[in-house]
Amino acid sequence: MALDTLKDVVRKIARSSSIDKHLVDEVVKDIQRALIRADVNVRQVKEITDAIRKRALSDEPLKSLNPREHIIKIVYEELLKGVGEGLEIPLEKARIMLVGLQGSGKTTTTAKLAKYFKDRGMKTAVIAADTWRPAAYDQLKQLAETIGVGFYGDRNEKDAVKIVRNGLEELKDYDMIIIDTAGRHALEDELIREMIEIEKVAKPDYKFLVLDAAIGQLASKQAQAFHDAIGIDGIIITKFDGTAKGGGALSAARQIQIPIAFIGSGERVDDLDRFDPAGFISRLLGMGDIKALLEKIERITQEEELDPEKFLKGEFTLKDVYKQIEAMNKMGPIRKIFEMLPLGMSVKVDDDALEMTQEKMKRFRVIMDSMTEEELLNPRVIDGSRIRRIAIGSGTSPQEVKELLKYYNTMKSLMKRMKKGRLPIKGLKMGF
Repeated sequence: MALDTLKDVVRKIARSSSIDKHLVDEVVKDIQRALIRADVNVRQVKEITDAIRKRALSDEPLKSLNPREHIIKIVYEELLKGVGEGLEIPLEKARIMLVGLQGSGKTTTTAKLAKYFKDRGMKTAVIAADTWRPAAYDQLKQLAETIGVGFYGDRNEKDAVKIVRNGLEELKDYDMIIIDTAGRHALEDELIREMIEIEKVAKPDYKFLVLDAAIGQLASKQAQAFHDAIGIDGIIITKFDGTAKGGGALSAARQIQIPIAFIGSGERVDDLDRFDPAGFISRLLGMGDIKALLEKIERITQEEELDPEKFLKGEFTLKDVYKQIEAMNKMGPIRKIFEMLPLGMSVKVDDDALEMTQEKMKRFRVIMDSMTEEELLNPRVIDGSRIRRIAIGSGTSPQEVKELLKYYNTMKSLMKRMKKGRLPIKGLKMGF
């Protein structure tokens, strides 16, 4: 991703022997290249980098900052101004209407939003009001069943407005109702009329425009057209991952003064994050987003009923390890967890190693599924014959079963030593 190269800017500043006009000019050029490659509007790029150059050469550093930290702070603050404000949605009863062109990811985003609010304790449901795309009904129904939220749709009804009206009546006891609407290849008159009619019936508290991160400079025109048609309260950027640029959608939000509400970063139903500008820019610059990481850990720890004290005392069983692996799966790909850590804390791991780690966690879970309750609660009873039985039952090898047991024993030992303040730093490896 072009924006990802901004981390190199921070590294360049941090490693510089001196801070002078030459370095500032180099940094400004690097930022310009990164933003333009990411499809950020050229005028906005100039505004951002002009401000960085001016402040870097004229602002007096705070006494608490050295010259390098001073420049990094200026880069951070000006990029933050460039993305504008986020939109925080209170956890209270509301209706959300999603609009956008065909292929932007509205249906998947509907399910992701539903999961987001359900995970935060809200009784959530979705309405399948896309009558133009044949697979939309089945896709949303299946996703709703998978994540355990309410669903309303009518496969045989072609009047989207009627579907919404009936759906709102059927789902009136739900806290949060999210409406998936139809898209087209272009913003046609018929689509506008349907959106206006749905809005009149639904009276949504929020109207979100779903934009594909790869759309580039066309994002501003699309956003303005939808905003003129029905008035947009926020933007959701989808497919914002390693293969997408995303700057065009960010520019569009800033240009027409509409906040970004959420960013979808992958295909998993959990791959949706509330847009927090400060955390977003921090991650782009390699400064991490510890706040978001801790919030995610706290929520998932509560969901899985993990007891941190058990782990710290080294008193956990394989059943607790199973819950730990479930929690780590809910955290999302390990790569994204690493992205939330600052450069100084993050660990350089290549893609193959990350995939192997994720795969190994899955296999460990399969192995534990083949264990008895006694073995899960007291792994010391697992001898050679039990290892062979577990391997056959799980379709794995005895070596992999032993590897799980070794991981378990190592974890217990490390936690006990950490509790006593004797955790060795040298040679300690992350993961498996």
